Amino acid sequence: MNVDGTPFRSIWLNEDGWSVGIIDQTKLPHVFELTDLKTLEDAARAIEVMQVRGAPLIGATAAYGICLAMREDASDDALDAACARLARTRPTAINLNWAIDEMLGTLRNRPRDERLEAAYARAAEICDEDVETNRMIGVHGHDIIKTHADAKDGGRVNVLTHCNAGWLATVDWGTALSPIFQAHEASIDVHVWVDETRPRNQGAALTAWELNHHGVPHTIIVDNAGGHLMQHGEVDLCITGTDRTAANGDVANKIGTYLKALAAHDNGVPFYVALPSSTIDWTITDGVRDIPIEQRDATEVTRMNGRLADGTVVEVDIASPGSPAGNYAFDVTPARLVNGLITEKGVAEASSEGLLKLFPERASD
Repeated sequence: MNVDGTPFRSIWLNEDGWSVGIIDQTKLPHVFELTDLKTLEDAARAIEVMQVRGAPLIGATAAYGICLAMREDASDDALDAACARLARTRPTAINLNWAIDEMLGTLRNRPRDERLEAAYARAAEICDEDVETNRMIGVHGHDIIKTHADAKDGGRVNVLTHCNAGWLATVDWGTALSPIFQAHEASIDVHVWVDETRPRNQGAALTAWELNHHGVPHTIIVDNAGGHLMQHGEVDLCITGTDRTAANGDVANKIGTYLKALAAHDNGVPFYVALPSSTIDWTITDGVRDIPIEQRDATEVTRMNGRLADGTVVEVDIASPGSPAGNYAFDVTPARLVNGLITEKGVAEASSEGLLKLFPERASD
């Protein structure tokens, strides 16, 4: 996608042919800064501190992290250690384990002297596959937005989204934002209500940054404003992403998504979730009960970054000193509140039957 007219991906191989470039998302929206990953530990730390985030991008970064590990040592022990280190970085996003398994499947039984080249080739494929997957999610989601536009005789379609599921959360296009980008490119009058998404403000900092630099009309709102807008007919549909989707259609996404789904259900507003099939965890049949919920450092709740009038970016305390804080990073929205799952293969009903209709090959899993 574009940053002021210049196309970017969120991760890429540098000109040296081995180090990996990323956008440091912890610096956005105030500073657009590129940084390099040169070691396994660089990649693991980038995932942990959220220089990269979003389930698909986490998976792509892990794939390249294994490449970087293979540069240092291509032995079985080193491969196992690299996979174990990366698997510890984020517990909720299933794409992380999916990408690790893909790399293991490519490298495990391959001669040691072939592993480095094979690793880089598979990591590049994972990235390219993600781009095409997200483009197709956008194709199917665009049709939903167009239906709403047609019903309003070309009037503005207001889409509410939560957290960041744009190209910064994937390799390119995004999941929840891919339909919006494609609707915008097709000259549909689309406007996005952007939840700020506390505590890390991925909506206000990242989604709004993406939309702003790509030229898509949008408005940042506080997290609790969505229900009010729905009550007054200001939201036509909701589209969010997901970090893990259970086989029964339950979806785990950034904390607060469940509350938006409840408000949407109460007001008759369609609630869609956009996801690549790699985000589906076919081993879990009850997402509310079984999807692990990451609890992050309390300082993400009690402290916040901001830019002063002179341009200096600082971190400040915003909470009562000494008060404890809980930081639950995700919640699970039950399938009954989801109108459809937008995948690269089409839109599925949020149920076991709906998913298996699109992915019949998983029926024996």
